[in-house]
Amino acid sequence: MARHRTYPVAFKRQLAQEYLSGQETLHGLARRHDISRNLIRIWVERYQQGRFDDEVEAAELLEEYEAKIAALERMVGRQALEIELLKKGLASSRPRTNATPSVVTGPAVSLSPKDAG
Repeated sequence: MARHRTYPVAFKRQLAQEYLSGQETLHGLARRHDISRNLIRIWVERYQQGRFDDEVEAAELLEEYEAKIAALERMVGRQALEIELLKKGLASSRPRTNATPSVVTGPAVSLSPKDAG
C-alpha cells in the first residue's frame, strides 16, 4: 500500500514561490523533487489564496492539536468508566471480611471396630 508523504508548509511555500517567480518550470520542479505537477499546482493555488501564511499554519496546527486532545480526553473517559466497572465487579466478588467462611463437610466419620478398642 502506498504511503502518503507529508511536506512542511515552508517547503510548499518555497516551491510555489519558485514557480511563480519564473525561476523554474512546473515540470522542472516536479522532476527535481519527485512530486506530481498537479500537487505543485494545488500548492501554488493555495499559496495565492494565502493559506501558507504563518498565522494560517499556526491556526491549523492548533486545530490539529485540539482534535488530538479531544480524542485523548474521550479515551481517558472510557478508561475511567472501565476501571470503575471493574472495581465494582471485584468488590462484589470478594467475600465479606466479617462473615465466617462456610466449610462444607461430608458425613460424620464412624469409628471402625479396630479403632474403637
